[in-house]
Amino acid sequence: MRPLTFAAAMLVAIPPALAFGQTAMTAAPHPYVGLWVTDDGHVRHELLPNNRYDEARGRRESAYRGRYEVTGTRIEYRDDTGFTADGDFVDENTLHHAGMILRRQR
Repeated sequence: MRPLTFAAAMLVAIPPALAFGQTAMTAAPHPYVGLWVTDDGHVRHELLPNNRYDEARGRRESAYRGRYEVTGTRIEYRDDTGFTADGDFVDENTLHHAGMILRRQR
């Protein structure tokens, strides 16, 4: 059996949960996990505790899925196709994202 090269060993050593530029620190829990919805209910972001999200648009469930990373009150999204977007939590119940205002659903 051939020994692993350093590069191959590093790829094996990086856990998938830390993809998208995350470190163990940024993958830590944050207060924004849950469902965020526009006032008209058309756009719904479910922020999952594993740093994945599922976005529904209108009747289209799971229209977009991907990873997200929260740093302070800033959120960065990268969907599974590579598209990126961002937003800001302006308070504990309000998210501004792509010209939309989403509110936490309890």
